[in-house]
Amino acid sequence: MAEEWIRTLKGGRKVEFVYQELPEDGAFITAQLEGIEVVYSVVLTKAGNPLSHEAVESHFRGELSKK
Repeated sequence: MAEEWIRTLKGGRKVEFVYQELPEDGAFITAQLEGIEVVYSVVLTKAGNPLSHEAVESHFRGELSKK
């Protein structure tokens, strides 16, 4: 089961995040900026599940600040 949420960044841009737990403490996380076809995704092999929204969002801070 995946968890999805939307966060509004500074400047008003919206980002949709998805977090899905995988077997053996793994996780699949994604971030997609509103109106942009690019989806950033990461597979974490040792995620330390469950991850908080803040933990998921922090993985993409650098990429999201570039756009």
